[in-house]
Amino acid sequence: MTLVDTHCHLADPAYDPDRPDALSRAWAAGVGHIVVIGESRDAADRALALAAAEPRLSTTAGIHPHTATEWHPRTERWLREALEDARVVAAGEMGLDYHYDHSPRDVQRAAFDAQLALAAEAGKPAVIHARDADADVIAAFRAHPRTVAVLHSFSSGMGLLRTGLEMGHYVSFSGMATFRSWKLDDAIRETPIDRILVETDGPYLAPVPHRGRRNEPAFVRATAERVAAVREIAVEELIERTGANARRLFGGRVG
Repeated sequence: MTLVDTHCHLADPAYDPDRPDALSRAWAAGVGHIVVIGESRDAADRALALAAAEPRLSTTAGIHPHTATEWHPRTERWLREALEDARVVAAGEMGLDYHYDHSPRDVQRAAFDAQLALAAEAGKPAVIHARDADADVIAAFRAHPRTVAVLHSFSSGMGLLRTGLEMGHYVSFSGMATFRSWKLDDAIRETPIDRILVETDGPYLAPVPHRGRRNEPAFVRATAERVAAVREIAVEELIERTGANARRLFGGRVG
């Protein structure tokens, strides 16, 4: 039974003061593996350095929609090469964010499209950031039916959820599922148990009872407990099933 934090920005400077201690707390809390997100070239390089020293870490590599203007031919060459590394288990975090619009929407779509294609080429899943852009995310999925994706920290509409599930994608729930403002228990119920993942999205979105603090991998158990309660199953079963899902999606290195 392996508790897997499938999405943590562990290379973020927020962890610089005590990263080894945060990892020790995670292992003590029963976390068996952490997928460290490389949402930029620099972040991916930092994540790979962490994974080189700790086999219970694996990484992703990609370009976040907030910085989609960084996508250019050199970036594409870098990502293609990065996805050949066995420690890099997925492409991303990629996607569309029409809430903040930190990058022009056409630039976001171009970077997203290119990265979905590279994920399929590499035979690795894509980690998806989707905010206020459900229709265009659906269109991108349909344009790339060979790419398996995970809708990370899900908080989108049920239409995107259902389309993603119909296409064989996975859905990851974060600490948001513990918030008083959370209104998407139906998404937890509708996602097949063999497609559910759990994550922290640390250092962001610390779950209850840790709200207001920096999130960290040890806290992923609180999300697992909440998802298990909604599904009306034991948390141990939820941990076992989501760990198996993570291994199936990301490969044998995870878990």
